[in-house]
Amino acid sequence: MTSLKKKLQNKELTIGSWLSCGYNPICEIMCQSGFEWLVIDIEHTTIDFESTQNLIQIIELSGITPLVRVGCNNEYIIKRVMDAGAYGVIVPMINSKEDAIKAVNAVKYPPNGTRGVGLARAQKYGVGFQEYKEWVENESIVIAQIEHIRGVENIDEILSVKGIDGFIIGPYDLSASLGEPGNFDHPDVKDALGKIRYFLKCSNKPGGFHVVHSDIALLKNKIREGYTFIAYGDDMVFFSEKMKEEYIKFKGLIK
Repeated sequence: MTSLKKKLQNKELTIGSWLSCGYNPICEIMCQSGFEWLVIDIEHTTIDFESTQNLIQIIELSGITPLVRVGCNNEYIIKRVMDAGAYGVIVPMINSKEDAIKAVNAVKYPPNGTRGVGLARAQKYGVGFQEYKEWVENESIVIAQIEHIRGVENIDEILSVKGIDGFIIGPYDLSASLGEPGNFDHPDVKDALGKIRYFLKCSNKPGGFHVVHSDIALLKNKIREGYTFIAYGDDMVFFSEKMKEEYIKFKGLIK
């Protein structure tokens, strides 16, 4: 069993990060940065399926767990990234028990799912299907992304679905669903996040949060609140933040 799967089951703290750029060298640099897992984001980026497989290979060969945040809860997309070798998926906009069941079905083969059978990289290009079939049933990871107030309201039912290994909050879309995109200090947004924190204390399923910008204080706070599956930063954001930081340093020298 993968170390991440075990840690999710035990609600142990794991910290990973996000890939938005889709460039192999940047992925390799991120793999050398100490994160336990990396998420390839194909929802809000231009990363295509071929690039996704290349990134999965780099991450896996670096001894890190490769996950993919798919663009939507679509069996065709989920099947393709799993066949490419992803260890699991983060599925956006899980708002109901039915949404959660659909996501699990897309990852698991019958009789516990509805995923179509094909032979690709995950199945060792045709010679490892039996081994992979057992692996995907026992070790594949399905994370429900809770990023709408309806998902918050239905989180008990969502997490009750067999095959859902945990959840991760999408803070921007959650705030947007309340009419306050990016306004995390709005009372309604705070109330929704408070409900999640309460749920964390009562549930045996791990909860995650994406700390998008470099903010160690916020990271520590999310750990204190009980989140154990935390994505810290993003390759694109790390680069942008560093460029801005360096520009501020040399700006005064060229006046």
